[in-house]
Amino acid sequence: MLNKLLGAATIAAVAMTVVPASAATRMIAGCSGENMSKTESAIEAMADGEGKVAAQKEIAAAQTAMLDGKMGACSMHLSKAMHVGMMK
Repeated sequence: MLNKLLGAATIAAVAMTVVPASAATRMIAGCSGENMSKTESAIEAMADGEGKVAAQKEIAAAQTAMLDGKMGACSMHLSKAMHVGMMK
C-alpha cells in the first residue's frame, strides 16, 4: 500500500514539473517577431475605431513586455491584440 502511494506521489510530482515547463515554452514561442509582425499587419488593415485602438494598445504593451524579457506577458498581450482584431 505504501509503495502505491509513493508511486502515485512520484508520478504527480513529475507531472507538475513537466506541464508548466511545456506551457512556458508555448508562451515564449507565441511571442516572436514574426507573430508580432503578422498581428501588426492585420491591425493596420482594420477599419479605424475602438477595436483598432484597443488592439494597438495591446501591441504596444506586448512590445514593451518583449523588450523587458517578460515573454509570458508579451504572449498574453499579443493574444489579446489578435482576439480584439478578430472580434471588431
